[in-house]
Amino acid sequence: MSAYSVIVQTPDYLIINKAPGVSVHRDQEDTGLLQQISADLNCGPLYLVHRLDKMTSGLLILARHAEAASILSRQFQARTVEKYYIALSDQKPRKKQGLIKGDMERSRRGSWKLTSGQKNPAITRFFSCSLQPGLRLFLLRPLTGKTHQLRVALKSIGSAIVGDQRYHSVSAATGDRGYLHAWSIAFDWQGQRCEYLCDPTIGELFLQPLVKQQLEHWKPPASLAWPGAS
Repeated sequence: MSAYSVIVQTPDYLIINKAPGVSVHRDQEDTGLLQQISADLNCGPLYLVHRLDKMTSGLLILARHAEAASILSRQFQARTVEKYYIALSDQKPRKKQGLIKGDMERSRRGSWKLTSGQKNPAITRFFSCSLQPGLRLFLLRPLTGKTHQLRVALKSIGSAIVGDQRYHSVSAATGDRGYLHAWSIAFDWQGQRCEYLCDPTIGELFLQPLVKQQLEHWKPPASLAWPGAS
């Protein structure tokens, strides 16, 4: 399995489809992902402007020079970048769509938990649909960018992500990967709104026809009537 595939390559940025199980940092490997891509494409140094968890696959923007990195980083900080994720759970949620909002606090062993506090809340809009008994597909739009935000948000409504070894109580027996995928991203570049979308390509459950059919109904995700932000 390749660590990534290139979705688009411009003079200012790359967008890749990161494989699950691949760290965006050097981690324990001899060569980090950015260094590997730079060497593969012979494109010079690359700049990380946002992150995906190791278990999460999907769209990742890499700036090709410092100015592009600064412009993109400011957009992420201003929350003008739209991000859409999909996830699978084998647990029924306490609500099928709406808003998940609350402060996040550190828990044990590197985990996080969602609280009822609203000082600096993590905010996530979501839809979901039942694909079959014991399997539900979620479409998630994070309005903030907290560590483990989506994984903790779904756990907080009773629907931990299949294969999430940190937040799913029986993850070892469920799933050949963590079933969270960065599906679509949109941002402004040189006066234009750039939108990219990439269906998951890895994971037995993601490749089921029922998942593919539902994703077609949700395209493009920005056009859906999303639950309010308050």
